[in-house]
Amino acid sequence: MLMSETFWIALQSIRGNLFRAALTMLGIIIGVAAVITMVALGTGAQRAIDEQMEALGGDILSIAAGSWFNHGVARDLRTLTTDDAAALARDARHIEAIVPEISERYQVKYGNRNINVNILGTTPNYPNVHGFDISLGQMFTASHDSSRKRVAVVGNEIPGMLDTDAIGLLGRTIAIRSINFEVIGVLEAKGTTGWRNPDDDIWIPLRTAQFRVTGTDKVETISAKVAPDSSVESAMVDIERVLRREHGILPGKDNDFAIHDRKQFFDARQEATEVFTYLLAGIAGVSLLVGGIGIMNIMLVTVTERTREIGIRKALGATKGNILLQFLVESMTLCLIGGALGLAVGAGAAMFAAKFAGWQTVVTSGSVLTAFIFSAAVGLFFGIMPAKRAANLDPIDALRHE
Repeated sequence: MLMSETFWIALQSIRGNLFRAALTMLGIIIGVAAVITMVALGTGAQRAIDEQMEALGGDILSIAAGSWFNHGVARDLRTLTTDDAAALARDARHIEAIVPEISERYQVKYGNRNINVNILGTTPNYPNVHGFDISLGQMFTASHDSSRKRVAVVGNEIPGMLDTDAIGLLGRTIAIRSINFEVIGVLEAKGTTGWRNPDDDIWIPLRTAQFRVTGTDKVETISAKVAPDSSVESAMVDIERVLRREHGILPGKDNDFAIHDRKQFFDARQEATEVFTYLLAGIAGVSLLVGGIGIMNIMLVTVTERTREIGIRKALGATKGNILLQFLVESMTLCLIGGALGLAVGAGAAMFAAKFAGWQTVVTSGSVLTAFIFSAAVGLFFGIMPAKRAANLDPIDALRHE
């Protein structure tokens, strides 16, 4: 029997019991849809992490103050200074750029609006190192920093928070901790980084922040951009060498600072997201097995209903292989149709989640192919028993079946 004819007979059998076939396929449809949706959510989350790492710069090291330990007990919290930043910029061979930063939340007033946001004091090269673009106006300059000018560059969401637009805020005066600052620039939207949203931050010159706002010459963190031809590990060793010398730390003593590699943080998040995706997909895949059991059950019923038909076909010369193939094709056809419908439902659910829930989802060709292969495998595996039962029927007993 030709394969095309076998497939046509399978379609006719399914069409003859359409409602029962639809109920049988329901488990496959739900299973495939769940797997496609879960994988799309997980893949979207991983891609979002990749975009965040690219936006923030995976080659950025963050240096923070650490505790000084005496006999294993934290005694004091060391601080970082602009002198540390200057030493790193001067002596660290594997560092391309250094950005000292100090941040604190303060009240910001504009007209009758009053908001509480994060104020960052930093140097003019902050946007270049951290991958920010200027939307309007300009970044403050080294001259602004050295002369402690009261100028500010605001994140993309700040104008909206102050009930105005970017153009309307540019050149106007805002009050930070009751100190007037002129807005000279607005940054492009950056988006959330996973733990905070830089679009609602305000940047001011570092020296202005230290001597006009915070009243301290310390810095909170120092960001270091790794040189293009250097590795992160080399840069970390370089930073440790310079800062231990600047802080006068003797050999064998613990560092009083900490170096954080952003890429390690993002890699950990990526790995956790991947494991979570596989876990969810595995749980969703259980419904595929349940659907496969339903396929086997209905195929066993079909064999019983078509026993006389099987006897007639065997009497006319059909071999065991022909009967086995016929029922396997019917089982796999049910699963593949269910898989196609489940794919459509899963893709629709992923689009719905992206549009209305704001989640990033990605339906990949790999997940689609895997769903189809798994559907066919379920049809083949759970169709073997009913197909064997049909193929092994004695033609005489089958013809006597009522």
